[in-house]
Amino acid sequence: MKRNGGSGFAILLIACGALILVGRLGLGNIAGFIIAAAMVALGFYSVKNGSKFMGWVILIIGGLVLMSKLSWIIGLVLAIALIGYGVSLLKRNRPMI
Repeated sequence: MKRNGGSGFAILLIACGALILVGRLGLGNIAGFIIAAAMVALGFYSVKNGSKFMGWVILIIGGLVLMSKLSWIIGLVLAIALIGYGVSLLKRNRPMI
């Protein structure tokens, strides 16, 4: 499939329109996840294809945004891990009768 110069702009317009539509339908949180994941993917793609500085900048910003969107999951996993580790320490230090 051969693309001409205007197809990139057309894809950008379609993506923007889709994000506006998703926001209007009340699915704004999903749009935030999609944008952050797209930034990570675009940054990774840029790093792989030679634009290292801008690729890393986009990748890091997208990763930070995605981590902030997923902070409740990260906090939940951290809490469960701390509880599990504490229980294992209690079991290990308990004297055997």
